[in-house]
Amino acid sequence: MDLAAAPWRALYPAGLSPDARLAGFAVHAIVDEAAGKWPDRAAAIFRDTTLTFGELAAQVDRTARAFREAGVESGTRVALLLPNTLYHLLAFFGALKAGGTVVHLSPLDGGAVLRHKLADSGARLVVTTNIGDLAVRAGDFVRAGLVERLIVGDDAAYGPSPLTGAMPQDCDFNDFAAFLDSVSETVDSVPEEPGLPDVTLDDLALLQYTGGTTGMPKGAMLTHRNLSTAVESYDLWFDAWGLMREAQERVLLFLPLFHIYSLSAVMLRCVRGGQTMIIHTRFDAGTALAEIEAGATSFPGVPTMWIAISAMAGVEKRDFSSLRYCASGGAPLAVETARRLKAITGHDLLGGWGMTETSPAGTNIPPTRPDKVGTIGVPLPGIFLDIVALEDPQRVLPHGEIGELRVFGPNVTVGYLNQPAENARAFSGGGFLTGDIGFMDEEGFFTIVDRKKDMILSGGFNVYPQLIEQMIYEHPDVEEVLVIGIADAYRGEAAKAFVKLRAGAAALSLEALRAFLKDRLGPHEMPAALELRDALPRTPVGKLSKIELKQEEAARIARAS
Repeated sequence: MDLAAAPWRALYPAGLSPDARLAGFAVHAIVDEAAGKWPDRAAAIFRDTTLTFGELAAQVDRTARAFREAGVESGTRVALLLPNTLYHLLAFFGALKAGGTVVHLSPLDGGAVLRHKLADSGARLVVTTNIGDLAVRAGDFVRAGLVERLIVGDDAAYGPSPLTGAMPQDCDFNDFAAFLDSVSETVDSVPEEPGLPDVTLDDLALLQYTGGTTGMPKGAMLTHRNLSTAVESYDLWFDAWGLMREAQERVLLFLPLFHIYSLSAVMLRCVRGGQTMIIHTRFDAGTALAEIEAGATSFPGVPTMWIAISAMAGVEKRDFSSLRYCASGGAPLAVETARRLKAITGHDLLGGWGMTETSPAGTNIPPTRPDKVGTIGVPLPGIFLDIVALEDPQRVLPHGEIGELRVFGPNVTVGYLNQPAENARAFSGGGFLTGDIGFMDEEGFFTIVDRKKDMILSGGFNVYPQLIEQMIYEHPDVEEVLVIGIADAYRGEAAKAFVKLRAGAAALSLEALRAFLKDRLGPHEMPAALELRDALPRTPVGKLSKIELKQEEAARIARAS
């Protein structure tokens, strides 16, 4: 790793260096620091409720003490099954302040995946809310003995909503408000007070699950150092370009907080910088436009959100004047969509690259180089990327040659939980092998041309074909299955299943297959297309092969165009 020779140095703004030092901090400490600087400024707005930074700090402190009284100590796993709600902020920061490790569970996950994450992480305490059927589903975990303690935040506490669902039935659980009321009132939220532990930068802060080679997700272990240095890197970059003004922005937050992009690049940065988050549980294009016209100054989204906004009737006549910065991440944004949005909003949606394992800081396109849309940009401060040979990941390739992206930095995961073989494969020469295939040009811009694994990026979410295949294999009529990603006008990519049925089985429709998978997969993982085959392609040694299917799909698209 030679940051001194980084060719992207010349692309940095004055006063910022690629080899900037990232010191790190205890993640939860930013709450008390923000309360000290801006006690009366709104930290978060959610429906009828506004929390100031002072109020947020006090509630986080009470949550931390309640967790401690519930037995949470250094390293205790606290699982969060939460969509966007203020309960996420309280439980996330409260668990960390109590010394615990947060385990993010996705509300989009099917039951099999949720059970795997609980067992793999060792989490026995779950925090959820009664939005939709989440509380009821969590109650099933208690009855099954997977969870010892369940804490449920009443969604109605933050104002009326059509999303509010039922509470768990026939199982013991704690109401979140009562859980906090059980803690004696404290005068101030001071980290040094007795009862709350010292937290080091190398303590495990988060288990963030991502795709596994066996089909089930694996837990990326992210320390306080990993998460906080990612935030520092983002802040150095965006501050140097003047894209975020301290304690002045109103950030529109539809991105799910259980996703690493929203957690680090948005929520943690907002708290650290004194920004106000306008939080919504679900995305709606009309609501987004209304919030922008009401004064939102920043809107980080994913391509599906921007596509929906650009498709709104009369969007060209809407008022985007309050918007100072907007971004698209999580998946590639089509160049033609970016151009249309530039014409509508007046802003370049300059993307970047990152992954769960980098917390997720990685690269960004400088605002002075909109001509580089289509690349992933250049490495952020304190982070280094190079390209290594596929057959020898120790050998660094010169610019222009295609290989695997390797990343270095204090933001990079320390490894995967319970995955020694995977960890041995994931690192080379001190750097993390990303699985992305691409090249670097002479200026230092990186371009990704393919993915080493078969992951599908659907609407900003990682979708793993092998997991879908495993669930489809549970259908009694399925003999063989392969799943690939296909182009999707809205989500960017979606899953398509190629199935060989058992002899004598009745024909299987896409609707019937999706109904079978309803309790096994999340909605973002559901196959969008199904093709029945008499036989599936194989390699010369007899293994099922996806290459021919991808080639056929590419040829079909070419014919259609």
